[in-house]
Amino acid sequence: MKKQLSNYQRLCLLVCWLFACSLTSYAKPNPTRNQQTYKVNIVRTAAKIKIDGNINEEAWKSTHAARNFLRKWPTDKGQAEAQTEVRLLYDDHFLYISAVCFIDKKPVIQTLRRDAGHWNSDGFAILMDPMNQHSNGFLFGVNAGGAQMEGLTVGGQNSMEWDAKWYSRVKLHHDRWVVEMAIPFKSLRYSETIDKWGINFIRNDMQRNAYSTWAHVPIPYDGTDLGYTGALRWDSPPKKVKGNVVLIPYMIGGLSENFEETSGLERRGNAGLDAKIAITSNLNLDLTINPDFSQVDVDQQVTNLSRFSLFFPERRNFFLENRDLFANFGSGRAQPFFSRKVGLKNGEPVPILAGARLSGNITKSMRVGILDVQTQGNNEADSLGQNQFVATVQQQIWGRSSINAILVNRQAFDGTNMLANDFNRVAGMEFRYLSNNGDLRGNLRGFKSFTPDHLDRSLTYGGFAEYRNRKFNAGVSYEQFQENFIAELGFTPRLQNYDVVNDRTVNIGFTRWAVWGSYTVFSKGGVINNHRFNHWHVLYNNDVTGQFQERSMGFNYDLNFTNSSNLSLSARYSEVQLPFDLDLIGGDEYLPATFYAYNWGRAEYNSDSRQPFSVGTFVQYGTFYNGTRLSYGGGINFRAQPWGNFRVNVSQNYIELPGSYGTANLTLVSPTIEISFSNTMFWTTFLQYNTQADNFNINSRFQWRFRPMSDLFIVYTDNYFAEAFKVKNRALVIKLSYWLNL
Repeated sequence: MKKQLSNYQRLCLLVCWLFACSLTSYAKPNPTRNQQTYKVNIVRTAAKIKIDGNINEEAWKSTHAARNFLRKWPTDKGQAEAQTEVRLLYDDHFLYISAVCFIDKKPVIQTLRRDAGHWNSDGFAILMDPMNQHSNGFLFGVNAGGAQMEGLTVGGQNSMEWDAKWYSRVKLHHDRWVVEMAIPFKSLRYSETIDKWGINFIRNDMQRNAYSTWAHVPIPYDGTDLGYTGALRWDSPPKKVKGNVVLIPYMIGGLSENFEETSGLERRGNAGLDAKIAITSNLNLDLTINPDFSQVDVDQQVTNLSRFSLFFPERRNFFLENRDLFANFGSGRAQPFFSRKVGLKNGEPVPILAGARLSGNITKSMRVGILDVQTQGNNEADSLGQNQFVATVQQQIWGRSSINAILVNRQAFDGTNMLANDFNRVAGMEFRYLSNNGDLRGNLRGFKSFTPDHLDRSLTYGGFAEYRNRKFNAGVSYEQFQENFIAELGFTPRLQNYDVVNDRTVNIGFTRWAVWGSYTVFSKGGVINNHRFNHWHVLYNNDVTGQFQERSMGFNYDLNFTNSSNLSLSARYSEVQLPFDLDLIGGDEYLPATFYAYNWGRAEYNSDSRQPFSVGTFVQYGTFYNGTRLSYGGGINFRAQPWGNFRVNVSQNYIELPGSYGTANLTLVSPTIEISFSNTMFWTTFLQYNTQADNFNINSRFQWRFRPMSDLFIVYTDNYFAEAFKVKNRALVIKLSYWLNL
């Protein structure tokens, strides 16, 4: 009881600190005053605008231009060396943007692929906050080769997985490059009563390795920070676009063969439909019938030498719009809902019959999200039908802060009969604080799970507070996880500890304390941009007994050069009390469940990424549990601008443990070939040789975007045992999807 009281007192101190800092920060100058300084008007046009990059229509000549872009990075003082001029128009269906980007050298174009490396090429982007609440917005960008990028900006973070249908064209000249964009109002969520949107424009100037913005954004904050937008003033707010319905039918077919099961050649075919229906101009309904959630993209393999599962991001389009409403709860140690768990059982896909997803604003300051997916059962005890339901609500308060609530429910069905004693539920709330000027952020959260026979000790709660200014960043966090907190549709790897002797997974509750800080020294010129020093300390204890579980602390030094190259030096010290014997590398004996202390040092260097030929390399050495670990590797990239990228990444880990605990020599080699025949036709091949997973994977993908957001994919995959180079399985898949606006 004394330990629980101590934890409670510590949490109260964190709450008091966050509250006191919030009062101090709230009284500071409001950065949304940017909208009083940076204003641009948009006017209606009756003329037809042709998206060809020429901007020669009379309508463009009569508009007000946003000029005098300011430096954003590596310094935020003064006007940008490479200037930009932006103009805006609209009609009943489209928002039009033109940008003239002045240059004195040939632009750097890293790729022609959509959503790939926009910030590493010469480029232009527009950031929009239609609700003007400084919390959620849209980002659209084009590089100098014409490659599009779009994403969502939520709470200071960018989600680039979101896709939308829009149009653009680029024209290159000797002293400038010009981009013309047309964004359908159907692709945006906005209110018909708001006549002032938040807006900013971001320019990438790779000749100088610099970024500029139209509305000033201080250097500690990202250029996409919605707290520093200027004002887009409408002569009349845009009306809701009638008939805002999108249908996305798909067809898929293919051949596969599993050589391990010797099942012979299998043929597959399927079809389904996704739909997007605008209930209002800022509330959207997504529907899916018989969806195909297989990935034509492939997850990048990594060597995992931790005791816990790795996190891989969601890529399925159905789950992406307003994704933050569902995905931003919890922390990196536990998320009550993780959409990649939907449609999976024990890591294997299960058929999904249908799904519905309602998300967006119901008032200017309130957003909701409702998700419901039904999977198919096969009348077997281990494969019942499942209904997976999530409901969230977000109420904005105090400018950029919010109160958020979530309910997650997994319910089993035997046919149409609900099984009353087969469910898992999680409910909870969060208060998220973000000061108006962005220098203080934090949250307080609490969740409880409900699972048959595990109703007690099923809480998790905690919070964090972080302060930052131009040079300094510091934060503290505390969280507690009880052993019976079970989130079957969430991500809770730290709770789950594998007992290799008894072949079982045991949940062990813990408390976690973390503190961190960094200090940046900015250069006044020359070859160095800045130096950054960073330190952190993390402590885990058993939440019941208070006994020590694990500790890690570290120090980083980063040196960033003007030409975009960088050098990083780091050191780390770790202590761990293993709860169970550990099968780390497959030795003759398991590592015993006892106390270990180990440390390592690491050096990493990456060369100038703007050059056609670039390299990166790292080396790490130190003790590891009761032995040693040497890691080294890197990558080589050759760019044939703008049509080709050829990369090889190599990672080698050599682990030597004493006696019969074993040694391991783990190799991961990942060559990649990317060829862009145009902005709409691509061929990408990944090869991944991973001795830890004993797998050699070939994934070769051809993509033809024959119309905006409509694709033909031809994908060949091949998997072999890495050691014996014996085939495991092969597959050839053809998928056709079509985006139809009604």
